[in-house]
Amino acid sequence: MGEQFSAYLVPAHQKLAKGDYQRIGFTDSFGRSHWAPRQDILRALPYIREECDRLAKPPPLARHAPDQGWKRQFDEPIALPAGLALITLRDAPTYITELPKKEAAEPEWQAAIEALMLVVELGRPTMFARIGVMRALNRGHVRAFNPSRKDPHWGRRKLARDR
Repeated sequence: MGEQFSAYLVPAHQKLAKGDYQRIGFTDSFGRSHWAPRQDILRALPYIREECDRLAKPPPLARHAPDQGWKRQFDEPIALPAGLALITLRDAPTYITELPKKEAAEPEWQAAIEALMLVVELGRPTMFARIGVMRALNRGHVRAFNPSRKDPHWGRRKLARDR
């Protein structure tokens, strides 16, 4: 049994931050209720209010400049089957719209489009969009085992003196 317990409150606890509470506690796995002493609650209340206020504010500006948007480049270009490459975020939706409608309607491509839009709108890292596009491009590819490959030698290494 531990002597310390930490609880993480979700932003929906605005009622708690306002001070509208009867008792604060939890029920353990044995069905016993454990209530916090009122003095501890009063001591923690300013921190709870501060955290609820912080979570209610909009997130800080994105890491990337918002004016770049679709002009941002992928960390590494994405190679396409035709020998071309997707370099910027704008290249990906252009490629997707050129696909046949049946293929573009696949769930993997829809997820890639959603990832692209989130990356551009929220300024998230381009790696999220890259992962979405790569998963859509490689959706039917199954990695095959190559038995002709030389097996590694897992024995002990021999020192020069033992040779």
